[in-house]
Amino acid sequence: MADLIFRKGFALGPEVAGELAADYHSGLVQDIKAAGFRFERGRLTVHLAHEFGFCYGVDRAIDYAYQARRRFPDQAVYLTGEIIHNPSVNQNLRRLGIRFLSEPDCSAATPGPGDVVILPAFGVPVELLAELQRQGCTLVDTTCGSVLNVWKNVRRYAADGFTSVIHGKIHHEETQATASQATDQPGGRYLVVLNRAEATAVCGYIERGGDRRVFLERFGPAASAGFDPDRDLARIGLANQTTMLMSESLEIAEMFRQAMAARYGDASLAERFRAFETICSATQDRQDAVVTLLDAHRLDLMLVIGGYNSSNTTNLAKICARRLPTYHIADVTALISGATIRHRPVAGPDEMVEPGWLPSSGPVVIGMTAGASTPDHIVGLVVERLADLANG
Repeated sequence: MADLIFRKGFALGPEVAGELAADYHSGLVQDIKAAGFRFERGRLTVHLAHEFGFCYGVDRAIDYAYQARRRFPDQAVYLTGEIIHNPSVNQNLRRLGIRFLSEPDCSAATPGPGDVVILPAFGVPVELLAELQRQGCTLVDTTCGSVLNVWKNVRRYAADGFTSVIHGKIHHEETQATASQATDQPGGRYLVVLNRAEATAVCGYIERGGDRRVFLERFGPAASAGFDPDRDLARIGLANQTTMLMSESLEIAEMFRQAMAARYGDASLAERFRAFETICSATQDRQDAVVTLLDAHRLDLMLVIGGYNSSNTTNLAKICARRLPTYHIADVTALISGATIRHRPVAGPDEMVEPGWLPSSGPVVIGMTAGASTPDHIVGLVVERLADLANG
């Protein structure tokens, strides 16, 4: 077993504070916040959402990673995968000499005694944690407290004989870790549903039954081994990937509540259905703030900044795209010119270059937000580039 698991850093915060500030903070963003989250230059006005960018959990995870590198300067330091979903942050960690076990150059690496392994903010599956412990690694656990709260509920579901129905993305690291918490309990089971359409299919099976083979063909990869819908949907508890869209998670929970009531009667709900709100508060704060921004200002377009594989950033873009032209960009390099922008459309998986995105004359008012894994430094660079393009 591992000799050490660090879950509270190394008391080296002051020693890495300057490095963190240089890599992630922005004086311009601080000035914009002090000016009422408003930036003006020439014909450009930018309104920033009042909650955006790094959340506490992300800030803590990155801080611990920098501290770990400082604490173990002569030892190999690994990450199991991306610490958060932001390319620039992960590149900074590579620059510090931290290697990623999920990447090809580490495919033959087997960390052992004397090696340090950082667990990301998403957490890791139970099986991987156990393997790293067996290998004798020193572990630095940066798992977010909001994720730990979901795990607590999922373990309780399993202990009480409930199947965990998880609203999330089956290939997302957090959802995989959460699912493993269910099956780590004796008899524990899970089913992952991505969206309303999948929830509708499961609810239909709960209410009316159906073809078990067809159900398993559709949901097999998203269900625990040996899953039997006729047995395992009789008692269910709802949970979420913490970065999903809150409104959708609440709607899905209500869909399942109604399906269980229709099948078993209202009087049986207490013994057959459970639900806990497990969306991260920072995720919800950012979703609420962007709605407030959209309601408060007449905007020409929205820029949403963050990694394309960031679930919470993608959901911010979805909220905005319902109201006005929205561009989800990874960083400042996406602003190619005043004529073209590189972004990932909300409706599609692939990045594209689009012309005619920035009004060429007259006042232009842009709303802006950033996902919880996006540093202020990137936001500041985007604002500066916008000002140059709009007034060039």
